[in-house]
Amino acid sequence: MIHESANIHPSVVIEGNVTIEANVSIGPFTYISGNVTIGEGTEVMSHVVIKGDTTIGKENRIFAFAIIGEESQDKKYSGEPTAVVIGDRNVIRESVQIHRGTVQDRGVTTIGSDNLLCVNVHIAHDCIVGDNIIMGNNATLAGHVTIEDYAIVSALSPVHQFCTVGAHSFIGGASVVVQDVPPFVMAQGNHCKPFGINIEGLKRRGFEKSEIHAIRRAYKALYRNGNTLEEAKVEINKEIEAFPVLQGFLDLFEKSTRGIIR
Repeated sequence: MIHESANIHPSVVIEGNVTIEANVSIGPFTYISGNVTIGEGTEVMSHVVIKGDTTIGKENRIFAFAIIGEESQDKKYSGEPTAVVIGDRNVIRESVQIHRGTVQDRGVTTIGSDNLLCVNVHIAHDCIVGDNIIMGNNATLAGHVTIEDYAIVSALSPVHQFCTVGAHSFIGGASVVVQDVPPFVMAQGNHCKPFGINIEGLKRRGFEKSEIHAIRRAYKALYRNGNTLEEAKVEINKEIEAFPVLQGFLDLFEKSTRGIIR
């Protein structure tokens, strides 16, 4: 179904079960195939490829040569029906690649809302990308990676499969992430190591001074006081009732399979 208000260039190729909602615009030489939904007000520029099963929300901007919903590069993938789901108001710049999930995991690659994915970002199968995230040029996610809300992954930085990059964290440019990065932490290097708290980011997002001080104490418990991870958990847990914002540290510790950067 194509809404009558959609503006579609005559050179666009559309085949399959495609739904294009109101006020969508699609530029020249774009190819859309399969079970695809493009939400209201989304702008798809020239030479974009979108394959199903893919659902794209409202008011996204998708730039030239982006490829969304292509098959996974996982060698175990054998053509099973899997999906990509993208939220609202994302900016997906030139040559970004977002691959479908695999049946060995969730079967879906998920992108939230209000994200900026810069030129040539790669998001592999089964990744979970939250909201308000920035990924710099050529930042890449291997399969099964989770990027939590408000995280920044700077240019040229790859993230190893199954890693989590915590909320409000900051990965410096050309870093290699091979273990989980706790929330609020700045990390850089190959392999990346912690370099303090993302203070400026927390201030910009309206965190209270008392919360920032509590986050700094949690960081010291984890990295500066000579504690084991179990000892750091105990120290952080003492402040959870007064500062629930610290729960993100404990949640990551519990679910981590790759270990925490140290």
